[in-house]
This record gives sequence, structure tokens and C-alpha cells, in this order.
Amino acid sequence: MGFLTRQHPIFPANLSRAMRKLLLCLLPILALTSCETVPSQDANARREMMESIRQEPAGDYYIGRRYYKEDYKFWGWVRAPRQSWTQAKLVMLNEQQKLAPDRAAGTLGSDNNHEYRLSGQFSGDTVYEPASNGFYPEFVLTGAELLDDTPPPIYKSRGALDPKIRIIAQPY
Repeated sequence: MGFLTRQHPIFPANLSRAMRKLLLCLLPILALTSCETVPSQDANARREMMESIRQEPAGDYYIGRRYYKEDYKFWGWVRAPRQSWTQAKLVMLNEQQKLAPDRAAGTLGSDNNHEYRLSGQFSGDTVYEPASNGFYPEFVLTGAELLDDTPPPIYKSRGALDPKIRIIAQPY
């Protein structure tokens, strides 16, 4: 009981013994409740996105997310319906049949982070991209329909979307 009767740095000297006991009992409760976190806006948006992915109709199409980087020539991430973004592939576009939306508009990269419903198929070939020193699957584009110009985040870092930063962020 000596702990409650002598002065302690967390309690002012003028607190009664009963008040000190009460505070000692309440401290663990206060500590636990202060650790509670409110889901972030991004976390809520991601949950909603995952649910909408589960609800996507099956079909012969793909979902693409433009990932523009000034120094790299890949187009972005492409996934099949009902697949998560972690299963998406970073692709090089074959635009011989259809130009990418930003290229068709003459504004390269203006659609960074836009989401599209894509028509086309993977050719089975891989294409070398020298700036990243990587090989990426080739996607032959035959059509693109804008789904969302401000979709929910698929990268942990918002800096991943900066076209000037030379990183290749993986979706999560």
C-alpha cells in the first residue's frame, strides 16, 4: 500500500487515497479505449471496392487501371473480372487495333489512375521495357470504356501515383 500513500509522478500530491485507487483502476480501461481506431476513409473505400469486385459479372472482358510513369512505357494493371488487384498484371499495350484512351486523345498520361473496362486479350508474348529493365505481358487492346476517373486506392502509398517518381508500386 506504500505505492498509494507516497507521491507518485503520475498523480498530483493533493489527491486523496481513494481517488488514487479509483484512478489506478480506470487507467487500464482508459488506455484500452484510447487504442480504438476508426476505419480510415481509404479502408472503407477498399472494403467497398473488394465487395464490388466480388459482384462483377463474369464475361469476356478485363478491368484495367492506368499506371502512368513518365520514364516507363508500360500501360498499367490489368485483371480479369472478380480477381483482386493483387492478381493483376502490369502490361505493355499492343495498340495496333485500338489506341489507348490517352493516346487517342493526344494527352499521354492524362488518365493516370483511371479505371477501364477493356476488350482484348493477352497475346502470350512478353515485351521488354528498358527503363525498368523488365519483361511484361503484352495485352492486345481492342476497346476501352471508362468506368471511373477517381477509383478507390489500390496502392499503399499515394506517392505511387506520381508520374515523376521512378517506382513500380504493386497493388494490394
